[in-house]
Amino acid sequence: MATTRLVTPTKSAYDPPLIIKRILEQSLKFEPDREIVYRDLLRMNYRDLNKRIGQLANALKSIGVKEGDVIGVLEFDSHRYLELYFAVPMVGAVLHTINYRLSPEQIAYTMNHAEDKVVFCHKTLLPLITALRPSLQTVEKYVLMKDDADVPGDASFLSGEYETILSGQPEGYEFPELDEHTMASLFYTTGTTGLPKGVCFSHRQLVLHTLGLVSSMSAIESPVRIHSTDVYMPITPMFHVHAWGMPYVATMLGMKQVYPGPYEPEMLMKLILGHRVSFSHCVPTILGMLVNNPKVKALDLSFFRVIIGGSALPRGLAQAALELGIDIISGYGMSETCPVLTIAYLTKEMKEKMSKEEEVGERIKTGRPVLFVDLKLMDDEGKFLPFDGKTIGEIVVRAPWLTQTYYKEEERSEDLWKYGYMHTGDMAYVEPNGTVVIVDRKKDVIKSGGEWISSLALESIISGLSGVKETAVVGIPDPKWDERPLALVVLNEGAAVTADDLKKHLQHFVNSGHLSKWAVPEEVRFVKEIPKTSVGKIDKKRIRKMIDSGEM
Repeated sequence: MATTRLVTPTKSAYDPPLIIKRILEQSLKFEPDREIVYRDLLRMNYRDLNKRIGQLANALKSIGVKEGDVIGVLEFDSHRYLELYFAVPMVGAVLHTINYRLSPEQIAYTMNHAEDKVVFCHKTLLPLITALRPSLQTVEKYVLMKDDADVPGDASFLSGEYETILSGQPEGYEFPELDEHTMASLFYTTGTTGLPKGVCFSHRQLVLHTLGLVSSMSAIESPVRIHSTDVYMPITPMFHVHAWGMPYVATMLGMKQVYPGPYEPEMLMKLILGHRVSFSHCVPTILGMLVNNPKVKALDLSFFRVIIGGSALPRGLAQAALELGIDIISGYGMSETCPVLTIAYLTKEMKEKMSKEEEVGERIKTGRPVLFVDLKLMDDEGKFLPFDGKTIGEIVVRAPWLTQTYYKEEERSEDLWKYGYMHTGDMAYVEPNGTVVIVDRKKDVIKSGGEWISSLALESIISGLSGVKETAVVGIPDPKWDERPLALVVLNEGAAVTADDLKKHLQHFVNSGHLSKWAVPEEVRFVKEIPKTSVGKIDKKRIRKMIDSGEM
């Protein structure tokens, strides 16, 4: 069979690379005067943003930054971080978003492994970087970022302050037409074993992820659709997978953006109410912190829409948010996927046919793959499994924006892409209509007497019991059944819930066929708090260690 020849463009034809400056170019087209707000400290517009990015690019060059250099950032969610999101990769350098919540040893490892040359550090985090300096092998310059006029005591090692190095710089900068496969960003994710892994993305991948999100989240029916008229505020740290890529989306669409700095409940609520933030995203822990505040019940939050990711959206949290008027759905992805893979799908027609309970159930499902994501279920031998609503397998994916390698780690990269698909480590079934339902992490699923018990399903159901603030379920060794589920429960202040109450609550779901009788835990432990990872997820690895050592 003959094939059609590829069209070769003429020398004068326009064939632009997909690079991050293409995103920024869109921000001045429709609403250049729309605001970008930082806490209650600063307001500017998109004209200002573009000028400041130009000044920052000139400042980077003035302090010796060259193409390929890695620039580390230790900062809270701010307008400065947004400027760095663009200026650093647009000059051809690599943006390393440092997770300041890791242990000092892990932070030092990531900075040395990345070979950071220049580090931008918020004043609040200066003691951390000061302590780390003797162990940092490649950093040549440190730039301070601060919100007040005070100069820190021991600042002799600093090369300058953010606003100072911007002031006096030209606003214009001729950003290069980089190869679209140039590395743009780098950050580190912690796994269950070994050292943190470097996850890197190219300009092309970040642009395609942005376009995929815009088309999937604005043109496809959903309770949480986005639009250029939305007011956007991240409540996912900007060091974590580019704040799920949403700042790039918001900037391309010219949304009003609000940046909260450190996550303080009163400030978050003040900004949400004061600016009528209509779209955000966060992990369940952060939303729970807001929803469980007694003062919230008297507020009108009917304008607020949230996508929950990072870990499963518990049924109880979804119900509590909906009762407050908050539109809420699940999203799913991982660090290696840039991150978005799926979003819960719920149309007006579906809602009209469903009971309230069924609607909540649909909102908390993992959802449908967003546009351009090829999602399959795979067994351990690399065979694809059917989408029949019952067969469980590992989610494997392909999409134009997935990381193609762990930074400087070929062996780990080969394992990630075994059989030609990226392996997520998440076990799920897929309904015939294409809706994905994660049952557990591969390492967290509880194997009891030949049954697979989903800790996520148990957590979701337990969270729906009145008085329960938070819960985590893990498998513990059992001489007869291999493993049995153990439930850890945090109660709301003043709540009087017993282990028997919880078991009776679960028994209703056994009787209705939603749970196996083996899923009801014999043991329930009431605790003051549940350990979390650096990005607010339930830390089951740490929980198991604490249980084994008798600490919990």
